[in-house]
Amino acid sequence: MKQVIQKWFEQYFGNEEAVLLTVILLVSLVVMATLGTVLGPVFTALILAFLLQGLVNTLRRYGLSRILAIMATYLLFVLGFIAVLVILIPIVGRQTSLLLGELPNMVGKLRELAVTWPDKYSDYITPDQFQMIWGRVSQEMANLAEQVLSLSLSSFPGLLAIMIYLFLVPLLVLFMLKDKDILIGFLSNMLPKERTVMTTIWSEMDIQFANYVRGKAIEILIVGTVAFVAFLLLGLNYAALLALLVGLSVLIPYIGATVVTIPVLLVGYVQWGYSGDFFWLFMVYGLIQFLDGNVLVPLLFSEVVNLHPVAIIIAVLFFGGIWGFWGVFFAIPLATLVKAIYNAWPRHGDTQVNNAELDSATE
Repeated sequence: MKQVIQKWFEQYFGNEEAVLLTVILLVSLVVMATLGTVLGPVFTALILAFLLQGLVNTLRRYGLSRILAIMATYLLFVLGFIAVLVILIPIVGRQTSLLLGELPNMVGKLRELAVTWPDKYSDYITPDQFQMIWGRVSQEMANLAEQVLSLSLSSFPGLLAIMIYLFLVPLLVLFMLKDKDILIGFLSNMLPKERTVMTTIWSEMDIQFANYVRGKAIEILIVGTVAFVAFLLLGLNYAALLALLVGLSVLIPYIGATVVTIPVLLVGYVQWGYSGDFFWLFMVYGLIQFLDGNVLVPLLFSEVVNLHPVAIIIAVLFFGGIWGFWGVFFAIPLATLVKAIYNAWPRHGDTQVNNAELDSATE
């Protein structure tokens, strides 16, 4: 047993770069686990800088100097940032308050619908079973409402954190765009000169991360905008809030769309009941999800995501459970990083085989 472990250890950790890469990964995991919340503004600014760097590169291809391209991109970012704060957030906040106020009415509508179930499905459910199920559902909804209320009452620390984000994130984005080469050079100087494996992983993941973040931002914008226009045309209540939820649901593959379907259809049923408008909502929402999954996602991520759906779901659950929102957002690129590290990991046995082949070829 000892020889087996020693052989395995020599194969995967017999290379100096493999040991260094292991230390870097462990330190990164510890920092993320312990300081992930504190470094939230840095991660947010890094994502936004990734998004904006693509626009900077595009403007430079059209002949603008680097400084002018950065200034124009940053100005657009600030204008969009202000628009979100002044227009989107107040609308969503107001609609959220109205929706919370209408929750008792929604529960009453659902109860009226559920009262007819024992008569329609008497062969499958008895009145006693229905009362037990409904009592459980009512208790869970009451607990949910209590949690939402307690969250709103304890939001003062959240407001302080928001103020920090509003000040630090735009400032960090500016420095990350302006001093990109300096920052990358500083980090590179901390690593050894011989880093073939790290360079291979970095070259692959630099493209993967940038394309994924930009593609996901474009997907959120398109899906959210289309859903908002569709909900407005249908006359659905809380159109902005529900469209925002639909847009953000694309962050969680397979699971997000399923979860967001419940509030969308629930609001539609409470507003219209079983009517033509409700079925139009069902068909339009289903079409949006179909086009997103079968047209938009392959178009945006065909060269970025090469993972099995099971691996994607496991990555979402694992990294989301560890790092919350950021873990969910970066689940796919992190899973891709794990795959890239595994494929590029230096193996002592492979090095010996390659050296033997090289010696035989030289002879």
